Amino acid sequence: MPRFALLCPGQGGQEAHMFAIANSNPRVAALLDQFDTSQYFGMPLTALLASPSLMFENRFAQPLIVAATLANWLALREELPPPDVIAGYSVGEVSAHAISGELDVGQAIHLASIRATAMQSCVKPQAAHAMLSVSGLPLAPLQEICFSHHLYIAIVTGETNAIIAGLRDDILKAEQALREHAIAQLHLSLLPVHIASHTPLMADALPTMKQVLDKLPFQAITTPVLAGVNAMKSVNSAESKQSLLAQMTQTIRWHECMDALDEAGMNVVLELGPGSALSRMLQSRHPHIACRSVADFRSSSAVAEWVNRQMLRE
Repeated sequence: MPRFALLCPGQGGQEAHMFAIANSNPRVAALLDQFDTSQYFGMPLTALLASPSLMFENRFAQPLIVAATLANWLALREELPPPDVIAGYSVGEVSAHAISGELDVGQAIHLASIRATAMQSCVKPQAAHAMLSVSGLPLAPLQEICFSHHLYIAIVTGETNAIIAGLRDDILKAEQALREHAIAQLHLSLLPVHIASHTPLMADALPTMKQVLDKLPFQAITTPVLAGVNAMKSVNSAESKQSLLAQMTQTIRWHECMDALDEAGMNVVLELGPGSALSRMLQSRHPHIACRSVADFRSSSAVAEWVNRQMLRE
């Protein structure tokens, strides 16, 4: 029996047409037309999507991504097989716990908004944060660079690929130090994310998130969700809440999540978007898994056709 998984992205893939697939489904398009976004964004969704700078501003980015991911899921879920497991990258883990049946769409977007505000409050005046993608350097020497520059490994995506985070001044010094090493195949890229997610610098956000999670009435989980910090399956609300808290200050081990999908025998994997970074990473690491993103297609029906065709081949 072929096995099917879903991927829910984090920040980075925002763009003006990120709701296009959802809008290609008339039922979901009607829901989006009626959706009051002012409670989350303080403005109409169309106004937010018209501003590239606002889309990448943390307080908008996190709930916006969750909203787009879940809109795509609503457009597709009746045409797709039920997923065997879901994995969410960073704030995508909030989306995953909605798809798992634990939260409704409004609760998930609200939680993402609270999460964004709590994390943003950890950025102090005159102490900007930054995140730097580093590829081509093994984790051990990268950890040494982080230690000497008061930085942290925030996300690991491979044995020589990671994202480091911390104060912006320290990130820029570390970037310069890495470039001076003149390491072959080294690639560095500052990310359009301005909080040191998944590091101890987010510790002050934990009490707020815990309070909100404790009050949220999580429903029974219908589909396991991989915890980003250890790639273990969350199968009840206590585990889900613990995972959502832990990933705020602890390293996301995305390479282990990808390996867990392979170990669980996933044959077909769909990234719900926005963006396609997760599907590209999984395809590179486990090329035998059929994996694409919703962002690769022009309509929800085309996405469903591809998934169902792949499931029949397995």
